[in-house]
Amino acid sequence: MKTLKKGDVLKIQCYKHNGKIHRAWDEAVVLDVKKDYIVFGNRKTTVTEADGSTWKTKEPAIMYFFKDRWFNVIAQLKKNGIYYYCNIATPFIIEEGTIKYIDYDLDLRIFPNGCYKILDGLEYKYHKKLMNYGPKLDKVITDGLSDLIDFYKSGSIIFDKTLNEKYYKEYKSIKN
Repeated sequence: MKTLKKGDVLKIQCYKHNGKIHRAWDEAVVLDVKKDYIVFGNRKTTVTEADGSTWKTKEPAIMYFFKDRWFNVIAQLKKNGIYYYCNIATPFIIEEGTIKYIDYDLDLRIFPNGCYKILDGLEYKYHKKLMNYGPKLDKVITDGLSDLIDFYKSGSIIFDKTLNEKYYKEYKSIKN
């Protein structure tokens, strides 16, 4: 893999445990490369669902993909504040200009007021049975959710409003 640098443009592909593609995004612009994670940005990018249907994202997003953590974080910069959509997922890999990961259904939604909610528990139970996640994987996934909540509660910099606004300014500067 070539070394990533600020301004590089990649695609994103999200898979399910059975190896089938779940969703894909047309654009992820590299904003920062850290030791443990890479920061990307996009805005009004085309998203393609597994069934072939497409839609465009509404607001700017700053995305954090981790090398060794079982989650990724998307800061959605909306008019009424920053919402965080956090996916429980495998650490990412990059192949052929594409960020790839496996999504494991459970999500954490963090609201501008600091409250959070765990989402998609029923979907997780359904897929766990359907795709035979197994006890070891189940533990990794549930530990990933606990780690994510701890990561948030500990005040990780990635949940900082000022930082995410700074990254968005960098994204706009690159795009112009």
